Amino acid sequence: MANSEVLVAIGILFLVGLALDAFGRTVHVPRVTLLILLGAIIGPPVLDLLPAAFAGSNEFYAPTALTMVAFLLGGSLSPETLKNHGREILIISLVLVIVSVAVVAGGLWLIGLPAGFALLLGGLSAATDPAATHDVVRQSRASGRFATNLLGIVAIDDAWGLLVFSMALTLAGILMDQSAIAALTHGVVEVGGAIVLGLAIGLPAAYLTGRIKAGEPTLIEALGLVFLCAGLALHFGFSFLLTGMVCGATVVNLARHHGRPFHEIERIEWPFMLLFFVMAGASLDTGNLAEVGTVCVAYFVLRVVARLLGGWLGGNLAGLPGRESRMTGLGLMPQAGVAIGMALVAAERFPDLADQMLAVTVASTIAFELVGPFFTQYALRQTSPKSASTNQS
Repeated sequence: MANSEVLVAIGILFLVGLALDAFGRTVHVPRVTLLILLGAIIGPPVLDLLPAAFAGSNEFYAPTALTMVAFLLGGSLSPETLKNHGREILIISLVLVIVSVAVVAGGLWLIGLPAGFALLLGGLSAATDPAATHDVVRQSRASGRFATNLLGIVAIDDAWGLLVFSMALTLAGILMDQSAIAALTHGVVEVGGAIVLGLAIGLPAAYLTGRIKAGEPTLIEALGLVFLCAGLALHFGFSFLLTGMVCGATVVNLARHHGRPFHEIERIEWPFMLLFFVMAGASLDTGNLAEVGTVCVAYFVLRVVARLLGGWLGGNLAGLPGRESRMTGLGLMPQAGVAIGMALVAAERFPDLADQMLAVTVASTIAFELVGPFFTQYALRQTSPKSASTNQS
């Protein structure tokens, strides 16, 4: 009975998602935002119509969807992209992560949060949602340097974010009188293991994929790599997002017999992403949210300020034109996936902060997923060649 309810729910969501996609194109609203709203309405926050077994299936399609996105974003770091925009992407992503952690952690500490808790939330703030950003860029059919930079930044800033968050876990453990060695070990295992695993899968894949069908791998090959990365990363406790990015970047930079290693994944990625975004909206716990409302609002405001400041500063250091520098942080507002994963890790390490940590992260993630795609869409429009020429005239 439970399986039939899940299948019916998935079928209905696919059809509703298709209608929302068409509606979003008509009214120029990002479909990501509409799907999160749908999840909140039909999920526990409002109507609670989703079957209980449906939530359990999220453990399968959420990592799968995010690993697909990681592959595509890692694959976007092609030799040509790195040659033309590598310096800009590296500078902006590093500055953005550093500013995000400093502004959010410092601001929360100043308003009275314990230093360890503030530091953990600061570490969470560095994560950008590659799925939402990638989807808005694709939906808007944007191209050019600004769109390329956005995709490149979200492809690697979560890697910097994971490294910074691992250090934040260590420092928070010291501040809370926990074992610094245990925190450091966990960070090394999660990040280092993901890099090693991504290389271990990506190196042979760079040689083997794309030989059955000249030019690009078949759908079976692409899916095989996705499931292998996601499954092994989850089994060993590594970051599946970072594993996918490393593997994708390895293949696109080392393969010599095809140009778009993961083109086939694009054809089946969206159904997984649809379910992921719906469950993000359905996961809000209004009870815990009421207890940490002030912290949620402060976190939201501080992260917006940090994104704008970090994007502007990073863009200026990278030598971007003024308009692109101002719009960079605005285009990188969405937050999801990896931030929730980080919060779960932190909750396991610090059980006393678990409820507050998850409530702030889930609520802020939903808020940024609701407004973030609009900001990204606006930034893309403002930096398009047509918009730039209009403003210059």
